[in-house]
Amino acid sequence: MLDIKIIRDNPEDVKTRLKGKEVDCDAIIDRILELDKQRRDLIGKTEALKSEQNKVSKEIPQLKKEGKDTTAVIAEMNKLKEEIKSIDAELKAVEDEYTNNMLCLPNLPDPDLVFGGKENNKAMCYYGGRTLDFEPKNHVDLCTELGLIDYERGAKLAGNGYWLYRGMGSRLEWALLNYFIETHELDGYEIVLVPHMLGYECGLTAGQFPKFKDEVYWVDGADDAQRHFMLPTAETALASLHRDEILNEADLPKKYISYTPCYRREAGSYRAEERGMIRGHQFNKVEMFQVTTPEGSDKAFDELVGRAENLVKDLGLKFRTVKLAAGDCSASMARTYDIEVYIPSMGGYKEVSSVSNARDYQARRGQIRFRREDGGKIEYCHTLNGSGLATSRIFPAIIEQYQCEDGSIEVPKVLRKYLRGREKITKEDQLRVNIKSAFSCDCSH
Repeated sequence: MLDIKIIRDNPEDVKTRLKGKEVDCDAIIDRILELDKQRRDLIGKTEALKSEQNKVSKEIPQLKKEGKDTTAVIAEMNKLKEEIKSIDAELKAVEDEYTNNMLCLPNLPDPDLVFGGKENNKAMCYYGGRTLDFEPKNHVDLCTELGLIDYERGAKLAGNGYWLYRGMGSRLEWALLNYFIETHELDGYEIVLVPHMLGYECGLTAGQFPKFKDEVYWVDGADDAQRHFMLPTAETALASLHRDEILNEADLPKKYISYTPCYRREAGSYRAEERGMIRGHQFNKVEMFQVTTPEGSDKAFDELVGRAENLVKDLGLKFRTVKLAAGDCSASMARTYDIEVYIPSMGGYKEVSSVSNARDYQARRGQIRFRREDGGKIEYCHTLNGSGLATSRIFPAIIEQYQCEDGSIEVPKVLRKYLRGREKITKEDQLRVNIKSAFSCDCSH
């Protein structure tokens, strides 16, 4: 949620910056300013009437004590009561509309961002990975041939956009998650395992609701007060971890990681090259999250970008870091850098981490505040998040960039300790699994 003072002081600047995000909020901002004035006027009126009501109510006992007639005073009291009730009803209607409009406004982009959409994104740096001296295969064929991913049975169980990890594919996926989690924990991040079904307030605090409430999977069977949705990312839960709390300045920054599957509706058609795991309705991710002071958020952002880059770099993968233009940042975020890994079969890069700074936008929505050590002043925190990392594109990038001419896959060095020292994944691995399965079946019939 934006600070109403910023809108009051310079509405035209707010309109211009939001247009840089390719969102025209002129009418909403004008309406917010109207409602804000009405709200303050009505609050002034009702406070004045309540003050008068209190004054009159104190007169009644004294008049009774003096034996005087209180009929006129009581009539005045009842009149004030009805006026206050009427104004309170009007105030509630104004505040409801005001709050809803404020909640629908996107975050302001940082001043240094280029206006416009993804065509104005800027690659900040490139990191080179391995080079192949043979005709490479795509990850879908390699994963199928090696028995790592079962696309057909995944679709049979849940429909298009789902897959199964099998055998060494499951172990490689788990190795990635272990690598991410261990790296973050060693650097002082607290791991939090959050619920996968969340209440509406979590989506509201994160900035996804009310505008994007139809883009998540809702769990049916409960009334609105108890209705839950499947989390689209652990950020949605972590953003509410300190909701309605006042933290101590000395305890900031708070640094968290969380592993969850992510559940996405992924509306829209899939492009022909986005086969396999490139886009899906469920994928695994380790999320980084920080709660900081306002002056600490830029440092935290640089730290999160560096962490995501180093994870991909230590895997030995080719990737780039991209600074998003204002219009390509999500509604809740003031700035975002994407880390994009190279997928050879697609001849291009795909995002594996988005690192974003929400500034105080989420904190205002969730009343996440901190108390200054010198003087006890209470201020809003800043919140930041970043994928550290999502596996659904790292996995195919490893398969394609680490493939060997004989169809096997070399295991990145940082993952080998999680795979009992294994250096390669071969067709023989899957053959051994199949042989074991055959001998372990019930052949009595």
